[in-house]
Amino acid sequence: MDNTVFVNARFLTQPITGTQRFAIELCRELKKIRPDIVLVAPNKILHNDIAQELDVKIIGRIKKGIIWEQIELPILLRKYKNPLLINLCNLAPILYRNNIVSVLDLSFHLHPEWFSYTFSFLYNFFIPKAVSKAKHVITISKSSKNDIIKYFKVEEKKVDIVYPSVSNQFINPPVIKVANTYGKYILAVSSIDPRKNFIGLIKAYKACKFTDTKLLIVGSEHKVFANSEIKTEVANDKNIIFTGYINDEELVNLYQNALVFAYPSFFEGFGIPPLEAMACGCPTLVSNTTSLPEVCGDASLYVDPNDINSIKEGLESIFNNDELRAYLINEGYKQILKFNWYQSAMHLNNIISSLSEDSRRAI
Repeated sequence: MDNTVFVNARFLTQPITGTQRFAIELCRELKKIRPDIVLVAPNKILHNDIAQELDVKIIGRIKKGIIWEQIELPILLRKYKNPLLINLCNLAPILYRNNIVSVLDLSFHLHPEWFSYTFSFLYNFFIPKAVSKAKHVITISKSSKNDIIKYFKVEEKKVDIVYPSVSNQFINPPVIKVANTYGKYILAVSSIDPRKNFIGLIKAYKACKFTDTKLLIVGSEHKVFANSEIKTEVANDKNIIFTGYINDEELVNLYQNALVFAYPSFFEGFGIPPLEAMACGCPTLVSNTTSLPEVCGDASLYVDPNDINSIKEGLESIFNNDELRAYLINEGYKQILKFNWYQSAMHLNNIISSLSEDSRRAI
């Protein structure tokens, strides 16, 4: 098994957010290109259907993910003569050198206040060390690549961009003819995370004074994020609705029926939800910051996330201008064609191939 490539599939022990979705979709395509690739995980998998699809092997006895990853996994890999290990969700075993490490963005480093103390401490402790020891680093946008080079002092040639894309269920979905429970609505989709700027969106929505249009927020809270003021901001407002987590089929329906998708985030490594909205024919409003102009191109209306009035005016522009709406929808269909999971997996495979000769000599 000297040349076998392993993937750290600890991401299947975690709730699925954009980070885990990136890893899952990339592994699905990589499996088609390299059927011999081996995915390994601790015995605490949350998504058994995906684990079965990807033929994930449970190895080791430790169930605590980070301990398994940092201590038991490197020891177990020695039995296979230290194969190349691909890590797709930021963290990687720092005692194992034959790594490809993914770092999706540096929000944990640049804005630790957005996260819980434990999460921020662990990421800022482990990730710089993993990056410095890795054979290669992958990330998901030019914006993130520039940050990694700047703040972690990494050579440019050591960092490659492997773009995310949109899952197949969002591409050319059938129009779902169902009764719309919510009436007219603005849609926002994300983890309930301070950097997503829901407070700014809610304030802008209220300033618009829409009489018959709701604000629908789809996403779940997660313990890694710092406490949010959102619940206080929306108290007793029946026009602002939190759905919690919903499945992709329901999400497609919500994208298709929304008047606008709003994503005034402060910071993004990439930003998959705007592309999902575009794929479903929904006009998008996004921030003019970090990776979003790179991802959304000419297919979104851009606003300043730090300016409530800018967000308000953007929402009103899309609501009141049918020509603008039609333009954004049409450009959105074009924009999503620039991103493809198979092409991204091929790029990752090329990186793997270029490192494979060295992997047999790794410590």
